[in-house]
Amino acid sequence: MSIPAEMSQEDVLQIRLGQLQREHRDMDEAILALEQSGRADQLTLRRLKKQKLCLKDQIAALSDRLIPDIIA
Repeated sequence: MSIPAEMSQEDVLQIRLGQLQREHRDMDEAILALEQSGRADQLTLRRLKKQKLCLKDQIAALSDRLIPDIIA
């Protein structure tokens, strides 16, 4: 299978979206593990949750670029 010399903008956005979704899922698992361990300090949890929200915002922005709104 040959890989095209250049990827389309949409392909690049799809790859980035997948990366962000994996990071978001990993961040969620890390937060859950810290909470369950009982040794996590609140500042660390707050920072991780803030990073997770940032990832969620980036995912939403990329999704909006890939799937435009259709006015009915």
